[in-house]
Amino acid sequence: MATGSLKNILATAVTKGVTEARARIFGHILNPTGQRSPHKLLRKKLIGEKVAEWRLSKLEMLKRRGKGPPKKGQGKQAAKRKKN
Repeated sequence: MATGSLKNILATAVTKGVTEARARIFGHILNPTGQRSPHKLLRKKLIGEKVAEWRLSKLEMLKRRGKGPPKKGQGKQAAKRKKN
């Protein structure tokens, strides 16, 4: 019986050591309690610049095709005023 518990203690110690070493090698964060952590969100790349860049390129493409926003004074309301 004593050898069985000793094996369990050794197995858990080895498993814990391996997980700690793996975390150190691969740069993971250990979370043995399972609590929520902001680490996953904080390690993401910021996307603000990419979104702005994409939006500008999208507007340029629309303007080239003649589908962009109208110039000031050339929209729907201006066209309605000109009719009357």
